[in-house]
Amino acid sequence: MVERNQVPAFFVYGEPSRALDIGFLHVETVMARKSLHLGHVAAHKHPLMGQITYWFEGGGTYRIEERTWSFSAPAISFVPSNVVHAFDVGEHSDAVVVSISDDLLGAMAPLVDLALDAPVLLGGEASDPTWQRIAALLDMIAQEYRGGAGASQRMLSNLIGAVLSLMARLGGGAGGDAAAPSVALGFALRRAIDRHFREDWPVARYVELLATTAHLLDRAARETFGQTVKGMVLERRLLEAKRLLVFTVRPVEDIGRELGFEDPAYFSRFFRNRVGEAPAVWRRGHMR
Repeated sequence: MVERNQVPAFFVYGEPSRALDIGFLHVETVMARKSLHLGHVAAHKHPLMGQITYWFEGGGTYRIEERTWSFSAPAISFVPSNVVHAFDVGEHSDAVVVSISDDLLGAMAPLVDLALDAPVLLGGEASDPTWQRIAALLDMIAQEYRGGAGASQRMLSNLIGAVLSLMARLGGGAGGDAAAPSVALGFALRRAIDRHFREDWPVARYVELLATTAHLLDRAARETFGQTVKGMVLERRLLEAKRLLVFTVRPVEDIGRELGFEDPAYFSRFFRNRVGEAPAVWRRGHMR
């Protein structure tokens, strides 16, 4: 096994992560980058954007964080920013990938029926009318995007929103009825936690950073993600621990220190209390 110390972060697959323009959108097919991956896309994440991937041909296996699914076309996924994912597909497989910046997803969140804070993978039958609508919408998105400078961002956003809502209709889950300001604050909190969870900030630091009150921030966290602010921070630390255990070969003690646990025993207790197993044991059961 090649030694790996971090889960790779990309702009689009194979390109280094970089700052995105406000309202950034990118559309291409998986096989447009076939020379980079040959059907095997290694575990990676996109720090600043989410992705819709619509498989219209073929199939294979798809991995999101520590879970793996087998799939065949038609299938569609939504993966939020900073969620680790990977897939292996056959030679005759292909998909349309729509990459959407976090700021644009935040604006869409109150307007679509799909919860945009969690990954989802759905499969179905090409004869199903809902899947036919999804296929038609993705075709329209690809065609409009190929219009280059003449493409309408408003039209693209509306088409993407329709795809996300149809995914909810297929069973992806609903975004809920939270008011737009609370949803926006909830997503701002998640982005802040992504940046600072290693620093073991108290809740008051997040309140100060986001220029709000402890009450409003806690309400936004509960309404948008069903957790307290402290719960979100702990879950983010746990998620990063799982990622590093599964996708790197770093020692458990080293992973604990990166996440702010100077005492390896404390890190082991933290992990065991939430997962039911010690980190090393859990890792053995989830490494490929």
